Amino acid sequence: MINLTRLYCDVAQPMDSLRYGRGHGSPAAASERKPIVVWNITRRCNLKCIHCYSDSDAKEYPGELNWDQCVKVIDDLAQFQIPALLLSGGEPTIHPRFDDLASYARSKGLRLTLSTNGTLIDEEKAARIKEIGFSYVGISLDGIGATHDHFRGKTGAFDKAVRAFRNCKAVGQKVGLRLTLSRHNIDDLDQILDFIERERAGGVALED
Repeated sequence: MINLTRLYCDVAQPMDSLRYGRGHGSPAAASERKPIVVWNITRRCNLKCIHCYSDSDAKEYPGELNWDQCVKVIDDLAQFQIPALLLSGGEPTIHPRFDDLASYARSKGLRLTLSTNGTLIDEEKAARIKEIGFSYVGISLDGIGATHDHFRGKTGAFDKAVRAFRNCKAVGQKVGLRLTLSRHNIDDLDQILDFIERERAGGVALED
């Protein structure tokens, strides 16, 4: 995973110590490092992304962990003292006990981050994510307008992702954008960076 903010702007980021093993708070030696855990808590998803590594769809999949098993996973991760837990999917916010799972993880002292397509994060959901105590929310943005919608397999996905980003900002939740860069969306990269700058300056509406 490449941090474009660091790459383009050479601005230090809070997670650099975990991602690159250097900077403030980084372990003194490799032997002291522990893994950031990415947990795909469900395979189910409300979109059909052309680049999906889990081949997810809007249906229930057999064999997913029940609540007691989820609790045991969290207990093990907390005991191991991992530096961060990233909840992903599928679309993690679809998980029937997403709030409970995240709240339990926070109660065990785990630092939580979220990787989401953002389409389900309305004002209420953004406030709940903030209340639970997520350190960071990463919302996928794989292009501007139709490019993103094509990647995500659904018209309107771009508008909902932008709305989720703004809903998180409105409640003071730290949020950023992430993308899967390929030959299909490389031409949108400058527009994505422009979008980020406009959002920082006050959320000027995009022109399609």
